Amino acid sequence: MGELPVVARVAPHFGEEPCISGTRGSGTVFFSGCTLKCVFCQNYDISTENKGRTITPYELAECYRLLEEKGVHNINLVTADHFVHAVVKSFEIYKPRIPVVYNCSGYTSPKILSMLDGIVDIYLPDFKYSDDSLAVKYSSAPDYVNIATAAIKEMIFQVGIPQFDDEGIMQKGVIVRNLILPAHTRNSIGVLDIIKRNFGNQVMVSLMCQYIPAGRASEFSRINRKITHREYEKVKYEFFSRELDGFTQALSSASEEYIPDWDF
Repeated sequence: MGELPVVARVAPHFGEEPCISGTRGSGTVFFSGCTLKCVFCQNYDISTENKGRTITPYELAECYRLLEEKGVHNINLVTADHFVHAVVKSFEIYKPRIPVVYNCSGYTSPKILSMLDGIVDIYLPDFKYSDDSLAVKYSSAPDYVNIATAAIKEMIFQVGIPQFDDEGIMQKGVIVRNLILPAHTRNSIGVLDIIKRNFGNQVMVSLMCQYIPAGRASEFSRINRKITHREYEKVKYEFFSRELDGFTQALSSASEEYIPDWDF
């Protein structure tokens, strides 16, 4: 990717956690490219094939302004790590009066996060793997566990524990997401253990069952299907037994209908 951001979609989004989407939607800006190369990515068209439109930091700032005028609860930057210089510039041009959400893979460097200190109000990182060998196999991400753990610690340091307004909409804090992979329940349970051990109740956890075999998943037989009800219930039991605060999804969320159109 180059210096200028490549953007695939700018629109209110209603598919995030309830305290992010609320009733008026989250003002999402989907960036093309990613710090991971997940073979199963539901957004494969933009994360790997880089579909989108190249814009300037000034145009990016205008996207925030237009979304804010639509009445969204927040500005939500989705996979923006590799465009961080342009993102910082865009907020120098226009800083919205609503919270800024940074929605990322969790495979994020301390340098990037330090540049976002004072800009981002809410961090929404993934924590995909408790097994580094799986991170390499499916996402080309060596040392994933240490990098994601260190990144989330920095995020908590910057924004603190979760805070909400009178409507239950998040204003500050960290929500850590884990996407359950088929045939890999032990991996997700390991992630829950890492979160509990390292972060306690400083973060919320979003346990996601929306996996569908996308991208190159058909090349990997173990993940070439949706998760089963039994698999989901197994991980949910471990989630609740650890008394983690957060969210779970309905299995019906595992549907292609929730994948946005990449039409800018």
